[in-house]
This record gives sequence, structure tokens and C-alpha cells, in this order.
Amino acid sequence: MQELFLDSIQAFNDYNGMETLHPLVSVVHVDNTEHIKECTMHYGFYALYLKENKGCKLSYGRTEYDFDEMTVTSFAPGQVVTVEPNPEVPFAKYVGLAFHPDLLNRTSLGKQMSRYEFFDYTSNEALHLSAQEVEIFKGVLAMIEQELHHAIDKHTRELVVSHIELLLNYCLRFYDRQFITREEINHSVVKKFLSLLDEYLADKAQGGGLPSVAYFADKCCLSTGYFGTLVKAETGRTAKDLITDRLLARAKALLSDSSLTISAIGQNLGFEYPQHFVRFFKGLTGKTPAQWRAA
Repeated sequence: MQELFLDSIQAFNDYNGMETLHPLVSVVHVDNTEHIKECTMHYGFYALYLKENKGCKLSYGRTEYDFDEMTVTSFAPGQVVTVEPNPEVPFAKYVGLAFHPDLLNRTSLGKQMSRYEFFDYTSNEALHLSAQEVEIFKGVLAMIEQELHHAIDKHTRELVVSHIELLLNYCLRFYDRQFITREEINHSVVKKFLSLLDEYLADKAQGGGLPSVAYFADKCCLSTGYFGTLVKAETGRTAKDLITDRLLARAKALLSDSSLTISAIGQNLGFEYPQHFVRFFKGLTGKTPAQWRAA
């Protein structure tokens, strides 16, 4: 399998057969006439693609992308993506934006990139766009591309970065819409999460440590970021809050059994040290486990 190290915008443009108009940002239009080749891509910059057909399969991590026509995927520096040809549709058709982290140095967007958690989404998490959303996405890309064809001057960077920020903010809105329209799927994920959490606390906590959001995201075959956003969209509360609630409820249930020591209960729940359990319980109830039991 071919390995591609896309560590610069120039390398990205060379791969796509595009002229480099700016060293730190590029908009590409690809409608291949050559068959897609299997490869592994190592990203050194941010990239968003609007895929316009089923020309290839992508995977990042353990599972494949939920990837179809008119979907957006996004990648961040340091991510490694596997590309496989789709025998049914051998030619790729997509538009994309690539921008290097250096473009964002000393900008407000650079300081806020953590807001755009979709860059960390991995499997089954592509953004599916409506026809109207596709027009918006392409419209903002066109503004960026228009600016790239303008001679570089003192305004170029500010305008390009502001357009990129606009596109990322639209993607946040589109993802919010998707979480709402996929209510049935989201509900099943939350139901599975809570079931796994109850099972963990009942059977697996002892020796397994405290339950974590990352653990349950992995069990649901989702990235931690996407899983957390999904749970918040469906329940109005964070996954961490739900874990804390269940952990406290389980602690109270165990404390009602006078045959169990405080230390044994803490260990059963996954706390490494008894004092950590006491601190956790008191922080939420205002009482130590012993005080709560004696009340």
C-alpha cells in the first residue's frame, strides 16, 4: 500500500494535480478520470472534503467512515487515513479545503480550534448535507478560492482565515442539525451507553478503574468527541455527568449494605484509594460515606 506524507499544502496540491496559489491554504476540485489507488495518507494540516460520489472508502481508526454522496469529512494534523477504492464507483469526485496550522498563528481562530471537535471525529461520523447546506458549503469555499486567486496582499490572510472560520461555524450548525434529525439513532446509542454503564458498575468496576467517557465511546464505536456531543444533544447533559450520577447512585446503594466497609465500596466502584472515594462522595452530597450511612 502506498504511503503519502501530506505535510505541506504544496504536497497536497501536487497529489491532486492543482496549482499552488498560497503556501498555507488550498481549495481543490477533483473529478478523477483515473482509478483510485489504495493508500495511506499522513496529514500535516487541516482538511475538509465534500464528497460528491461514493468513489472511495475511508477509514480512520478501527472502523470505516459513514460516507456517502454529499458528505463532509474532516481531518487534523497528525491523523492517518486509509483510502480504499470502491469497485462500484472507481472515480473520485470531491471538493476540499486544506489549510496549514501556520496560517492560524496569532489569530482568534487559531486559539479557538478546539471548538471544532469534528476534526477529532473518527468512524461512522461523517456530516451528511442537505441540498441547501451543500450550496452554503460550496459558496463559502468559492469565497476562499476567489480570495486565493487575488494577488496576495496585507488583507489576504485576514480574509481567508475569516472565511475558513465561517465555514467551520456552518459545519457546527450542520452537525447540530444532524444530531437532531438522527434522533432515533442517537437514542439507541444513549440507551446502549447507559446499559453498558450500569453493567460496568454492577460487574466490572472492581479492578477496572473508574468508568470513563472514552471507554463507553469506544464500546459504541464512536470517537470520544462525537460521542460526547451526541449524548449532550440527546439528553441535555454531558456523558461525564451521567457517569457521575450513576456512580453516586451505585455508591448509595452499596452504602445501604452495612456488611460492606467504606474501603471495599470504593474499591468496588473503581476508586484506586479509599480517600478518593470519600472526596468524591462528600463533594456531591456534603457528607462523607460514613456520615451518610449513619444518617
